[in-house]
Amino acid sequence: MEKSATKHFHENVSGTASLRVGMVGYAFMGAAHSHAWRTAPRFFDLPLKPELTAICGRNREAATEAAARMGWDSVETDWRELIARDDIDLIDICTPGNTHREIALAALAAGKHVLCEKPLANTVDEANEMAEAAVRAAEQGVLAMCGFSYRRTPALSLARRFVEEGRLGSIRHVRAQYLQDWLSDENAPLTWRLDREKAGSGALGDIGAHSIDLAQWITGQSIEGVSALTHTFVGERPVGGDFVGLGGHGAAANAEKGSVTVDDAAIFSARFSGGALGVFEATRFALGRKNAMRIEVNGSLGSISFDFEESNILNYYDGRDDAEAIGFRRIIATEPEHPYVGRWWPTGHGLGYEHNFTHQVVDLVNNIAEGSQPRPSFSDAAQVQQVLDAVEHSAAHDSRWQSA
Repeated sequence: MEKSATKHFHENVSGTASLRVGMVGYAFMGAAHSHAWRTAPRFFDLPLKPELTAICGRNREAATEAAARMGWDSVETDWRELIARDDIDLIDICTPGNTHREIALAALAAGKHVLCEKPLANTVDEANEMAEAAVRAAEQGVLAMCGFSYRRTPALSLARRFVEEGRLGSIRHVRAQYLQDWLSDENAPLTWRLDREKAGSGALGDIGAHSIDLAQWITGQSIEGVSALTHTFVGERPVGGDFVGLGGHGAAANAEKGSVTVDDAAIFSARFSGGALGVFEATRFALGRKNAMRIEVNGSLGSISFDFEESNILNYYDGRDDAEAIGFRRIIATEPEHPYVGRWWPTGHGLGYEHNFTHQVVDLVNNIAEGSQPRPSFSDAAQVQQVLDAVEHSAAHDSRWQSA
């Protein structure tokens, strides 16, 4: 449903209506989300003022340090107690995928809005249960959104606009790659992202999910079936070591090792609902590629291509140009007319990774204030989960074609 009854919003000491946020988790995504909640009202005119009310983590000392560093007012060590608080309007879930279902369902049942990081869950059944709960909650004015933040990259929002305006004509091809290299070192330590019980899958769900969501969102078509391969290059990794960023350096060569239970890489072909053909690749072993989230879409009238390692650039080809001037044009997506950009810096002063999360907060707060369904919804995210499941099923059965 697109509209629902809005909740009564708390007024802060200045008399401004506020949205009081409680966040579960405080690591990589927690830092990105914290920055977004702090920054959004300072650059955008929002109908509700986000308040960083409480942060939650099992380790009180670490959570207290994170709260002080990232600007949160208080600390909880049990997410159930966070949800039970009367001074929390929204629960922001920045934890591993195996915890998403339980936290989100409890929050929605308690009448709290929910922002949940991707992928929505670790299984299709969990994702569908969450989507159904979100639909019921929306009928009571309680809204939920999944955090596929790359949708808020101005250049990619511009690409979607071009498709919607018909500039590409009929969509024929989609090529999507997400290439990282932080696991290329065979001695990199074992992290939760390499544990299927916590992460659900490896490169496929962690970064491939972004490519799936973006491809469908930009083209306006859904993936109907896939043929896939997945592979794990390094089956064991050191349990300890120096953790840096997503990876790091493992302990001594004779240190204890644990099993990697997820894929290191996934590739698959796909057919879209509108007839387009797709080719997808996700890997954390592409040495030299740090965050090359790439997509190219070819249509009957034009094409677009994008690489997040040059995140302010959209390459656009108009097949209707004169032959003497035809070719890809390099659009620097920093003009005020481009999506989201007008509230930031002068033309040519680029935006970065963190701005996507700020834009996500802006859209979510506006949706909550007006009582409209934020996108991607839990239902949108559950559909991505179905594609992930189809990829794994195909890869486990000799790459046989699998409906999504």
